[in-house]
Amino acid sequence: MPQANSSRLASRAGSAALLDLPQPAEGETDRVFAAAAELFGVLSTPLRLRILNAICDQEKGVNEIVADVQSTQPNVSQHLKVLYLAGIVSRRRNGNSIQYRVQSQQAMQLCRMVCTQIAIELADPQAVGQGERLALRRND
Repeated sequence: MPQANSSRLASRAGSAALLDLPQPAEGETDRVFAAAAELFGVLSTPLRLRILNAICDQEKGVNEIVADVQSTQPNVSQHLKVLYLAGIVSRRRNGNSIQYRVQSQQAMQLCRMVCTQIAIELADPQAVGQGERLALRRND
């Protein structure tokens, strides 16, 4: 997204609409929503969030990630590939192994913010009003 549009988005972030651009260019709104949905789709798998949590502070090899997230190597590798193709993680070869690290700090901040808020809500459901909750309402 061009810098001018990016700053307009940031300056309007507090408005009621999801995307509130003054007279958006033809198709711009659809492109923004499609890109956001694609990102949310990549981040929508709990194992991918656990993988990001495992490498948020330091780069790790696949075997270390497998141990951290308690899954299988093929499964973790498949999810790492999705995260890599989306540009959320990067990788580098170190001898015979591949090391992974978070590439997109913006995606990491988004995950951290959402997961922290949901953890607060689950730990103390009364801490946040119903209208401000992010966690899905389960028959409380």
